[in-house]
Amino acid sequence: MIICRTPFRVSFVGGGSDLKSFYKHEPGCVISTSIDKYMYLSMHKYFHDNQSIIKYSSTEKISSIDEIKHDIIREVFRLFSIKNVDFNSIADIPAGTGMASSSAFTVALINLCSTYLGHKLPNHELAKLACEIEIEILKEPIGKQDQYGCALGGLNFIQFNPDDSVEVKPIFLSNQKINMMNDNLLLFYTNIDRSASKILKDQNKNTIESKSHRDNLRRMTFLTKEMYNEFLKGNVNSLGHFLNESWKLKQSMSSKISNQHINDIYKIAMNNGADGGKLLGAGGGGFFLFYCEKEKQEKLRKSLLKFKELKFNFDYEGSSIIFNDNKNEK
Repeated sequence: MIICRTPFRVSFVGGGSDLKSFYKHEPGCVISTSIDKYMYLSMHKYFHDNQSIIKYSSTEKISSIDEIKHDIIREVFRLFSIKNVDFNSIADIPAGTGMASSSAFTVALINLCSTYLGHKLPNHELAKLACEIEIEILKEPIGKQDQYGCALGGLNFIQFNPDDSVEVKPIFLSNQKINMMNDNLLLFYTNIDRSASKILKDQNKNTIESKSHRDNLRRMTFLTKEMYNEFLKGNVNSLGHFLNESWKLKQSMSSKISNQHINDIYKIAMNNGADGGKLLGAGGGGFFLFYCEKEKQEKLRKSLLKFKELKFNFDYEGSSIIFNDNKNEK
């Protein structure tokens, strides 16, 4: 039996500039952190020869890789020639909520399969392969930030270059500053799940066709670099300002990112103590992240009482194998 644990991520600033439609012309960049909410995947040898059983939100019993209906599982199993296994998936957070569940799943599965075969890959290779699977093979209209954020873990400035290379700069802060950020960041579920793919297709189209859209993404990268510099100075309380500015720019990327319900949530939060916030992921629903100083949080929580709050802390491990008793498994 092998168990892989891979964190979900929270993106602060820069989302959209990790799409190839933007960074093929000029570098994009984001700041994100992984959190202690996880995707768990497990695998061991299946009892019945020449068959596999695959359990996620559905259950598949298959005798060949080509029969697998789940696109990511099929392509990763094909890449590593995985057969005759019992595979299981569980997660702390549901899909479609802006926490990079798809990429966390892909990264975790690559880690699991490579370890199962006895040659565990470095985490930066997990991210690179996950991008190839999702973007190049499955043609998903997504960017690269999620794969690197989930694979590597920690608080990072991530840059996406026109030559397709990715540079990751960890942001090192004192324990006091990290604890301050953790204490002042709150997550609320909007009660809306959505398809990120539809929103990102629209955003990619706008990036290609609209100069004003590309200009806004360029402003997003400037904002990201400005926030990076503030963090290097230890000014983590600037995060509320940057989240607010990022949310203003993010809404211009696609008409599908926000709606009246989402705008109302944001207005309520800002009127009740939040310094800034943004929807996580592509938008359209999922989780709202707010920065709010501790003395104002009781008022904010009361104003958003009908929305589920998710408590969290930062993660620094990235994708990891937490159990491996792979005796006579291969």
